[in-house]
Amino acid sequence: MADANQAMVVDLSGKVALVTGASQGLGEAMAVRLAKAGAKVACVARSADKLAAVVEQITASGGEAAAFPCDVTDSESVTKVVDEVTERWERLDILVNNAGITRDTLIPRMGDDEWDMVLNTNLRGAFLFTRAATMPMMQQRFGRIINISSVSGAVIGNPGQANYSASKAGLVGLTKTVARELGKRKITVNAITPGIIESEMTQAVGDDYIKEFKKRIPANRLGQAEEVADLVVFLASDAAAYINGTAIAVDGGMTC
Repeated sequence: MADANQAMVVDLSGKVALVTGASQGLGEAMAVRLAKAGAKVACVARSADKLAAVVEQITASGGEAAAFPCDVTDSESVTKVVDEVTERWERLDILVNNAGITRDTLIPRMGDDEWDMVLNTNLRGAFLFTRAATMPMMQQRFGRIINISSVSGAVIGNPGQANYSASKAGLVGLTKTVARELGKRKITVNAITPGIIESEMTQAVGDDYIKEFKKRIPANRLGQAEEVADLVVFLASDAAAYINGTAIAVDGGMTC
């Protein structure tokens, strides 16, 4: 299990980070970890109440954060959030495209709306925030864009998740292309492909399914959100300046 006392020491003081889907789960862990490393954190999600709780958690620990409720699929709202963040803190250094949803069903039964909702949130949202964030990043000639993909789609398929897998595979393609476009401006773009991470979602499937999941993982356990968050912090740091255009698995060896 991840031990918070053994987390790597990274100093992101003076940096401003924006995390989508920051109201719970992986996004919350990333926002908290980035703030602990010294970054000012813009927390983005639809739920204002949940965002407020995350911001309170960060500020209570001595960090600095603010909530920016937003529909990540709406272009005008996304542009407005990025403008507000840069107006508040005068820069934007780190973008974590984490917002994502699932609408699982087998392909013969998948409706148009189930396909569109997942692709719009998971892939269009990342495109919109990436496009908006590149302007301040190019002006300051520095940036870190980190896309949260998944082993489902990026590495393997998963029955019942044609929409989700397509969106996560698309994120890897987006990552590689934008990395080539922005690399000369000292902006890196990378993806993380988590495996099965312990969360409310995974707990809801029941103990029997979790046991089956573990059989597929050489580490014989589910991942922890903090283990993904630690990689986000590393990729956001100066130490990762030469890592660009890649997708890094955090899956306990599930896809080795």
